[in-house]
Amino acid sequence: MASTLSATDVAAPVESSSSAVSWGPIVAGAFAAATLTFVLMLLGSGLGLTMVSPWSGESASVTTFAVSTAIWLVIVQWLSSGLGGYLTGRLRTKWVGIHTDETYFRDTAHGFMAWALATMLVVFVLGSALSSAIGTGVQAASTVASGAAMGASAGAAANAGEGGGANATSYFVDALFRPSDPARLAAPGAEGDAAAAAQASRILVASAAAGEVSADDKTYLGQLVAARTGLSQADATARVDAVLAQVEQAKVTAQEAADTARKAGATFALLGALSLIVGAFIASAAAALGGRQRDDEETLYLTDRR
Repeated sequence: MASTLSATDVAAPVESSSSAVSWGPIVAGAFAAATLTFVLMLLGSGLGLTMVSPWSGESASVTTFAVSTAIWLVIVQWLSSGLGGYLTGRLRTKWVGIHTDETYFRDTAHGFMAWALATMLVVFVLGSALSSAIGTGVQAASTVASGAAMGASAGAAANAGEGGGANATSYFVDALFRPSDPARLAAPGAEGDAAAAAQASRILVASAAAGEVSADDKTYLGQLVAARTGLSQADATARVDAVLAQVEQAKVTAQEAADTARKAGATFALLGALSLIVGAFIASAAAALGGRQRDDEETLYLTDRR
């Protein structure tokens, strides 16, 4: 019985007292990846600012800007994850007494963990700095691409409850009440009736919210314009129609800009997620490569010494 127990004890597997996770190389690789990510993102932000311009027609579209940024994110993930994963594999100590497949798995897992830690460092530690740097370029591109839409009617409707409607529609109100004779502006009391201007502003804001101007509102606007400008009723009605057409065009322009920004944002988000997946794969593969080279170099060194 004693000999049987002894044989069983000898055949029983022995569990290692040390963890299979080498946190030192993981942390080192993660810091290297996070630092390179930060440097490359600053470089990408500088390159992105060269794609936008305050001059009309000289900037890249929002879609082009978003796609270019997403492609740069893939490049950043490729380079930083490759560096971090490779360092993680090369810096870990050699595992003794384990199968080659297990070594490959551990190196791959270490590379993935280094990538995950680097990603968290970028998000939580460097996030504000990156947002400030990249946000400047994104905001510039969005502003240029939107074309400022001359205070689009949709925005005027949204701001109506906060007193912003009058400011957003001031250009259109001025166009409605522009006198036929510019000399009228120099006459005493030429500023006109503020109540009429306020009524016109509210009509334009309500019309923007409703999507159309009612026949009664259009008739009333024509009467206000005729009374304020000295135009005939027919000419005043024609001016109202022209200004309402401008309002509608501004609304369409704003909607098109918003839709373009939405599509660009979706493209950026999808390609950004793809870049993270690419980064995870590259980090894992680079760690496996680095670990294998580390073991091969040590084996070669020991062989040479013999």
